[in-house]
Formats: sequence, structure tokens, C-alpha cells
Amino acid sequence: MAEETTQTPEASVPVAEVVVPEAENPVAEDEKAVAEAEKPAEVVTEVPVNEEVDKKVAQQASFKEETNVVSELPESQRKALEDLKKLIQEALEKHEFSSPPSASSKEEEKKVEEEHPPAAASEAEKPAEETAPPAPAEAEHPKTEEGPPKTEEEAPKTEDPKKTEEEAPKTEEEEPAKVEEEPPKTEEAPKADETTPATEVERTVEAIKETIVEVVTPTQPPEAAAVAEEEAPKAEEPTPVVVPEEVSIWGIPLLADERSDVILLKFLRARDFKVKDAYTMIKNTVRWRKEFGVDSLLEEDLGSDYEKVVFTHGHDKEGRPVVYNVFGEFQNKELYQSTFSDAEKRKRFLKWLVQFLEKTIRTLDFSPKGINTFVLVNDFKNSPGFGKRDLYKVIDKFLEILQDNYPEFVAKQLCINVSWWYLAYNWIYLTVFTPRSKSKFVFASPSKTPEVLFKYMAPEQVPIQFGGHSKDGDEHEFSPADPITEVTLKPGSKHPIEFALSEGTELVWELRVIGWEVSYGAEFLPAKEGGYTLNISKPKKVTPSDEPIICDTFKVTEAGKVVITIDNQSTKKKKLSYRSKIKA
Repeated sequence: MAEETTQTPEASVPVAEVVVPEAENPVAEDEKAVAEAEKPAEVVTEVPVNEEVDKKVAQQASFKEETNVVSELPESQRKALEDLKKLIQEALEKHEFSSPPSASSKEEEKKVEEEHPPAAASEAEKPAEETAPPAPAEAEHPKTEEGPPKTEEEAPKTEDPKKTEEEAPKTEEEEPAKVEEEPPKTEEAPKADETTPATEVERTVEAIKETIVEVVTPTQPPEAAAVAEEEAPKAEEPTPVVVPEEVSIWGIPLLADERSDVILLKFLRARDFKVKDAYTMIKNTVRWRKEFGVDSLLEEDLGSDYEKVVFTHGHDKEGRPVVYNVFGEFQNKELYQSTFSDAEKRKRFLKWLVQFLEKTIRTLDFSPKGINTFVLVNDFKNSPGFGKRDLYKVIDKFLEILQDNYPEFVAKQLCINVSWWYLAYNWIYLTVFTPRSKSKFVFASPSKTPEVLFKYMAPEQVPIQFGGHSKDGDEHEFSPADPITEVTLKPGSKHPIEFALSEGTELVWELRVIGWEVSYGAEFLPAKEGGYTLNISKPKKVTPSDEPIICDTFKVTEAGKVVITIDNQSTKKKKLSYRSKIKA
């Protein structure tokens, strides 16, 4: 008899997987996260499957994302996150994100030179400070009220007699001019015999002292004047208010709330929590987004020519959206020519890919417990060969952009309908990826594609062309919310599906068998004794060239049951999936 099971998130499909490079045993579910990250890519090929392999594959755990809740992170990762936030805060205050690369590098070099000045420069500065002449002695004499100050002859000479001789005539010429500017009473010195009020004498003395100080000041050597000017306290200027620049990625500021932490953790994980490397990656990403014009690209109309090439459809068992790349669409010569015939058209397609990626990311939830990754499915069925260099040049460029500027957004990358030569090519290609990135790749041959997809997605979420039940549009009876029942058909066995119905109801159902090569039939058996059996669909053999899904309906005029029979007379196990609903 056939074994009937209801699809659950834990259900896995037995497939043969070859580990790259040359690892024979799959990793068990209870192993640590470190071992999980180092697990190489899965490759699903036409290797014969036995029960022991089935058990090992069933035990193999898929890639699991780490937590984005900061309090649940290990201490070392929390510290790395805090250090990265400090670096970003300093960069925002200095407006380094908006500075060109050359300017920022020069500032960093200048900062290093200031912190560690060369020895030769510091030694050259010392003699200038040591040989600087002292300030003139006249300025240091205390002011008294006993009489006029000392004359220039009595004043101590400076260390440089030549400068004193050259500057002496200037003082004699300037002094009368200074004195003439004073009030008339300062020109006539009071005689000893005359009685002058004390206040007038004091004012006269002070005026003469100020005149002498102003005259003597220019006699200072230029070096001393420069030193005195530098040492003089400067007026305090108001400290300018530093306004940090605002930098956002995917509509979220770099330093705002817990959503920003989720974004920063993506960059840290992409660089193995090396803070400086993650910081450099963020700066390069911000710079690339400005140069590429990503934010303005969102509003640009690039047409809808590629909606069948790249599209989002359904979600996986973890609730992550699934993005499909169908390269076989480029077998259409007109589409290929309109996309890759010249550099401008190739650039437009690349911009369309980036625009699609940005729009997809904007639908994600960046809260710590939200879904902020997606599953990428690459369909290689009928895809152009490597002779189509223009196509693969654009794809390689897009993959480079994805790797450098969109870290940790692809939770799993499924490559389906892959030929043997592409598997061989990717064994070499994957050597450039980190163990963490390699663990996200899965390769499946054409015959194993549906099984591999059902391992990560429910059949009701998988499009019809890839073995699932999901259809576009609203013209069909079922939606992704209607669950699928899966049944394994043993070789040479029949499997009946029964539905009990009451009078005046209608049964709607759809079913498919991957690869078909089985017989299908349906009949109605009335509950009333002596009633006649009614053939709804006579038994017939269904081949792979027939419709991928059989959809049917039957309205009941009396109570009874509908029996659908699937007869598998082949020598291989088959996978049956179906769903139904009863309408009043």
C-alpha cells in the first residue's frame, strides 16, 4: 500500500547529495553552528539512492541563520558590534562617508603624522625655541610714581647690538610724534619750585611711561615678537556645532535603532566579525550606492521586459520570499538581442537587476526577529551556453555587486535543472567562496529538482513549471493557503483517495505526480444501496508530456463518495501531491 503523509515543515525528501570537496558524511542536526557554517555546498546528482543514504540526507540540517537579537549574541560579537558603531559615529561626525577616497586617506595619513612626528622635524624645532631672545627689559620694569622713567641710555641693551643701533634712531623720531599727540600739559614738565597737584603729576608720569613702552616695543627682534604673539592668549572662539551627516542604506539610517544593528550585523558576518574590514565594506557600499545612483534608480522606469526572467514567487518553509532567475527565457532571440546587443542595453539590464533587488529588500523586515533574507533559485533549464558571453558578463558583474554590497541577504541559493558540465564547473567556481557562503549552495539535476525544492518549500508555494501547485492569477480554485497532501507511491501499487460528500455539494480537486507514467481514474459511489457507480474519469495513463496538473470537479446530487485511484505500475517510486475543497 502507499504511504500517505501530510506535508509538514520538517518533512524532507530523500535525495542523493555529494559533498564538495570530498566530504562523505553529512553534518548532523545536533552539531554546533561553527561546523554548520563550514559545511560545503550540497550537490544533488543522479547517484543511486539506498536506505542508508536516505537516512543521512533526512538528518542533514539546512543552513540556519544566526540570531539578530543583540542580547543573545556571544560577548565577542556584541563587542565587535559596539566597536563598529563607534567607528561609524566618528565617521559620521567627520563627514567621511561623503568625502572622496583620496581625501579621507590623506586625512588618515596626516593624523598618523601628527600623532607620530618624525624625529628630524622635532629636533629642528628645538633650537628655534632655545635661541629665541628674551623680551626687552623695558617692558619688565615696574611702574612707579617717583619720577620719569629711565632714559634709553640707562636701559639694558639687547643681545644683538646691531639691531639696537639700527632701531635707536627710529625711537628718537617716533618719540616726539607720540608726545605731541598727548595733551599740552605733558609737554611742559613741572618745575621743582612749583607746587603741582598730585593728581596731575601722576597722570603726567603715567602718560610718559606709556609713551616709552610703545616706543621700545618695536626694538624687539622679529623672532621674539613672533614667539610673544604665539604665547599671547587668544580670544576664545565659539566652538562650532558638529552636525553628523545622515547616511542610510535600504531606507534605514546606519545608527538609528535595532534595525540598524541588524544591518551592521550583516556586514560583520560577511567579514567574520573583523571590525575594520566590516567598516571598510560599509564605506565602500555607501560610496558605490552614490556612484551607481541606487536611491534614484528606484523611481526609474526600466520597463517590464524581464518579468519572466527574474521574479518573486511564494516563500520557503521559514517564511522567506523566494526569488527565481530563469535564464532559459533568453533563448528568445528577440529578447536576447534587445538586452545584450550593445553596451547601453547591457547596462540597462544590469540596472534593472539592481532595481529589482532593491525593491525586494525594501519589503523585508529588519527588526531583530523579522525576516530579512530571501531564497534564490537559479533555473538552468534551456539556459544559453557559455558562448553567450554578453549574458554571463552581466551576470558575473551582478554577482560581484551582490557579494560586495549586499551581504548576508541570500539565505539559500538553489541551482536547479543543472547539467553535469555545469556541476563540474561550479566545483571549481565555489573554491573562491568562504565555507559559510559555500554552505548555502545546493545543486540539483533535472530529475531531482522538484524533490530538492520541496525540501525547502511546500508544494503549494512552488510554481507549476518547477513541480509545484502554485499558479499566477486568480482564475484557479486554490491559493497558496490551501495545504497540499503528499503521498509516496511504491512501485507496482495503487493508491485510492476517497472524499465523502453530502447531497447538493460540489468537490473540486487537483493533483499531480512528478514524472507521471501512472494511470489515473475517478468515480462516484452513491451511499444508497443499489445505486449505480458513475465514472467521472475513465482510467488512463498520464505521461510527462501531458498537463502537469490534473484539475477536476464533480457536483453531487445524492450522498456518496468520490474515489480517485492512482496506479503506479512502474519500477520507480513516485511522489503524488494533491489538494481538494468542498463547496456547498
